[in-house]
Amino acid sequence: MAAGCCGAKKQKFNHHTGPCCNGNFFHTNPYQPSLYRNGMVICMEMCFFCFDVLYCHLNQFETPKTPNFPNDSYPLFVTWKIGKDRRLRGCIGTFNSMNLHSGLREYAVTSALKDSRFSPISRDEFNKLHVSVSILRHFEDGQDYLDWEIGIHGIRIEFTSDKGSKRTATYLPEVAPEQGWDRIQTIDSLLRKGGYKGIITNEVRRSVRLTRYQNGVF
Repeated sequence: MAAGCCGAKKQKFNHHTGPCCNGNFFHTNPYQPSLYRNGMVICMEMCFFCFDVLYCHLNQFETPKTPNFPNDSYPLFVTWKIGKDRRLRGCIGTFNSMNLHSGLREYAVTSALKDSRFSPISRDEFNKLHVSVSILRHFEDGQDYLDWEIGIHGIRIEFTSDKGSKRTATYLPEVAPEQGWDRIQTIDSLLRKGGYKGIITNEVRRSVRLTRYQNGVF
């Protein structure tokens, strides 16, 4: 399964591309009807389901029942943030299409507990959490490392590390504008995130294989 982490560790987000809700209010908001945009289904219940899954896991309760939203298949990411400044706390997903029920069930926990950049989320942090669900679409091969638009496209890069191994890294569409990066700064940050430790030259950037994509938006 193709999985990856998203987001810059020190980023602070004020808006989300995808449904988002706060842990303090889960269970208080009833199911909201699905929204269909460009053939995709996005609904707030996806976020409440992620909170349910994580809550049950942290408290060793029985897993939540099957949710009401459609079980279509998409690549997806789950992002956890914490506190008023919505500091990134974990973000992991997959570029392989997964049924939404099983995919969100899996990555709600994986992103909370297994993002190697952070310690696992604890029960004490639960009420301070925010979650967003990103459903990915419109995957296209870029002609080069600059063939994407800030604020519109997420990007996934593949490259050869300075030690000769194949590496990948990704940022969701909201990362670059929230960080105030241009395209070159974003590529350079992704190279570092993916483990490239050498000097980043134009030749290194040109060697990158780039795939661009977009998010489903709530």
